[in-house]
Amino acid sequence: MTSLPASMTAIAISAPGGPEVLVPEQRPVPQPGPDEVLIRVAAAGVNRPDVLQRMGFYPPPPGASDLPGLEIAGTIVAVGPGGDPELLGQAMCALVAGGGYAEYCVAPVGSCLPVPKGFSMAEAAALPETVFTVWHNLFERAWVMEGETVLVHGGTSGIGTTAIGLCKLFDIKIIVTCGSADKCAAALALGADLAVDYSSDDYVEAVKAFTGGKGVNAVLDMVGGDYVPRNLECLADDGRHVTIAFQRGAKVEIDISQVMRRRLTMTGSTLRARSADFKAALADEIHRTLWPRLAEGGWKPTMDQIFPLAEASAAHARMQAGEHVGKIILAGADVAGTSR
Repeated sequence: MTSLPASMTAIAISAPGGPEVLVPEQRPVPQPGPDEVLIRVAAAGVNRPDVLQRMGFYPPPPGASDLPGLEIAGTIVAVGPGGDPELLGQAMCALVAGGGYAEYCVAPVGSCLPVPKGFSMAEAAALPETVFTVWHNLFERAWVMEGETVLVHGGTSGIGTTAIGLCKLFDIKIIVTCGSADKCAAALALGADLAVDYSSDDYVEAVKAFTGGKGVNAVLDMVGGDYVPRNLECLADDGRHVTIAFQRGAKVEIDISQVMRRRLTMTGSTLRARSADFKAALADEIHRTLWPRLAEGGWKPTMDQIFPLAEASAAHARMQAGEHVGKIILAGADVAGTSR
């Protein structure tokens, strides 16, 4: 094994605030514990929870790194005590609870997946957070299946573009909402069956028209607030509503008799704080079910822009501006350029 440096460059949050509070600093290279590996990070995904953490609204769970970054791709350079030495040198992407904005990051071995054939490190880094989230909430919690129709808000976000790609892989119709005509056009180009501009059109009426009044089988909602009762109007009888965020507020008012009368299911989840065992089981299912399709060229994540690690503040500014389509990535010195 190549000797590791004692310190590394990492992007820290100097104080809660805007993108400018993300600052490079030197940190000790972390050491993997039992059932962990150390990855030399080639690329890391930028996600909405990173922005919330930077603003002081989403603290890391106990025991996690205080550095932002929930998904990475790179090469395993060390294994924890009792770990399998054959893992050394393998290219992996991984879901982590924090620490991704750095040159090195510790990851639970159960949350690591091999970089799919034909994927760059930047593309692989765009997978874990959104794929794990969409897979668990749309396919496990909402149990959508071939031939059904779903509604997903934020159609050009990382979650939205991933949902479009996975629904197309599994023959599920998908309706998305977007904030402009240009974003609707982008979502349609990616394979959405219908894209509704929520700034000018009523998505409830659009869903009813598209489905012939029947409604969708499931809604994946990251908006919350006053969207929730409207989402329920979009559901078909026996429909499923899954909440993964609440940008417009956590408190909602709904007509519970509608839930009873139409046998609706309401659920939701968070991912970051779930146990290592849960994430390992989820990773195993994704590896068995989805990874072979990725290796066959079935789908790649939509890439927006790649920023050098040192420009994390610019990456966050782009995400907050809401202009991106797909994934924003931070890359190490050996991964450069943009993809759009």
